[in-house]
Amino acid sequence: MLQHLRIQNFALIEQTEVHLNNGLTVITGETGAGKSILLGALGLTLGNRADISSLHDKAKKCIIEAQFSIAEYQLKSFFETHELDFEELTTIRREITPEGKSRAFVNDTPVTIAVLKELGDQLIDIHSQHETLLLKETNFQFELVDAFAQTTLLFIEYKKQFNALQKLKKQFEELVVQEIQSKKELDYFQFQFSELDEANIKVGEQHQLEEESETLENAEFIKGNLVKSSIAISGGDENVVSGLAIVKQQLQSVAKFGKHFNELYERINSVTIELKELSKDIDACEEDVVYDNARLEEVNAQLDKLNRLLKKHGVKSEDELLVIKDDIEKKLKQFSSLELSIEKTQKEIILLEKQCNAVAKELSEKRQKSTVGIEQNIKAMLASLSMANAQFKIELKQQDKLTVNGLDAISFLFTANKGADFKELHKTASGGELSRLMLCLKALLAERTALPTIIFDEIDTGVSGDVADKIGNILLAMGKTMQVITITHLPQMASKGSNHLFVYKSDTKDKTTSSIKSLTKDERVAEIAKMLSTGMPTETAIKNAKELLNA
Repeated sequence: MLQHLRIQNFALIEQTEVHLNNGLTVITGETGAGKSILLGALGLTLGNRADISSLHDKAKKCIIEAQFSIAEYQLKSFFETHELDFEELTTIRREITPEGKSRAFVNDTPVTIAVLKELGDQLIDIHSQHETLLLKETNFQFELVDAFAQTTLLFIEYKKQFNALQKLKKQFEELVVQEIQSKKELDYFQFQFSELDEANIKVGEQHQLEEESETLENAEFIKGNLVKSSIAISGGDENVVSGLAIVKQQLQSVAKFGKHFNELYERINSVTIELKELSKDIDACEEDVVYDNARLEEVNAQLDKLNRLLKKHGVKSEDELLVIKDDIEKKLKQFSSLELSIEKTQKEIILLEKQCNAVAKELSEKRQKSTVGIEQNIKAMLASLSMANAQFKIELKQQDKLTVNGLDAISFLFTANKGADFKELHKTASGGELSRLMLCLKALLAERTALPTIIFDEIDTGVSGDVADKIGNILLAMGKTMQVITITHLPQMASKGSNHLFVYKSDTKDKTTSSIKSLTKDERVAEIAKMLSTGMPTETAIKNAKELLNA
């Protein structure tokens, strides 16, 4: 519950502090005194948008600080999730600088506005006059039914499964699109891969083929020169080896006369041996060189294919071609895995749809059973608010297709007159009727939820004193289980509160400020008497005020 509110430099408020208690607290004051300013300030601590125009003094910082007692409201997990210090008396602070910068803190730890909103939604419900629009909203309608049917946790479980199902379906659609695109490209990639695979590309092959082609093309020339070289070294009458044999014999004869002469002999001997080996190698190479036109055509064909592939893929080496081949192979494998992924996702969707349907059917059954109880409760509460003939009906229609709310489509129907047909709320109920119906629904919802605080902003607008008295009784009953705060202009309502706050203006020479104070018993009598009178409170008005308070 909200225990303390401190407002500094906001709108007409220069500096004020408010202490709040359990039960029903009423706030009164003249029109324009600043009652709604309190709600605006409190709204900032709940994550509402900050506006520099709301600063009382544009040169100073605005600070709104609210303290909440949260020991009984199972909020520890929220604090753990957002890495905040959990304190039973939690302080929320919002600051707006003169430059328009906004900062928010929970127990002195900076937080984002999104976190502030999330926490605020679990602490306070501010019900303003325009909130009757919620009656048309499907989310609010299901919130009420699920709270009464005690299916809120079941609905949360369903939404998790449904969201997971939607995610899977989206994933499936994306996979199908990829498959369609891949099928268009599959033949092309398969052709490219086959072409590269059949080419049997090896690193260095281009150089080898070019060398072999050149050898085959010049076979006769090469063969002739090799034969001539062999003959010059060791063939015919006059050859190099024969000439060296004479030199070798001459050096051998002088080798015994000195080390140096012997070394010369050894060297000529090595040269002779090497030349003989060289001659053999030349002969062998000459025998290997054969003019083979068929082989030449085959080599040139391979070389042409390789050059064409290099040009086609815009690369310069076999290495790069092999990289391209590997990439294409990966894409072909991905297509195979894509088919497996589609099949797997389909199975997951079927399984999750079954689970969602099972939970949705359970939700529908429990919701349907709860509607009679809700309708009876609302009818009784409306009767207590001088709407004896009013009836409220919840229509749940089961659909064939799963939606975010399960299998149910929901409508709130209403009739204010005996014998009249039920119609949708906005087509049959007046503003006053909608306001009272909303109060009844909020009261019923408050019984079933653990919300600490609810604030009503002039819920009694446009109603008579008798109805205001009955509305006050409903708020008083709500105040037994939660903190209820209401802003009112009617004495019948003001008299119901166990706590009474008064908002007032003060004028100085150069400015007007708003303040708030808690009224004593005598001050309450005077304030309610003033609300009962058109001018200065009469003795009768004072007497009536005392009677209202005593009642």
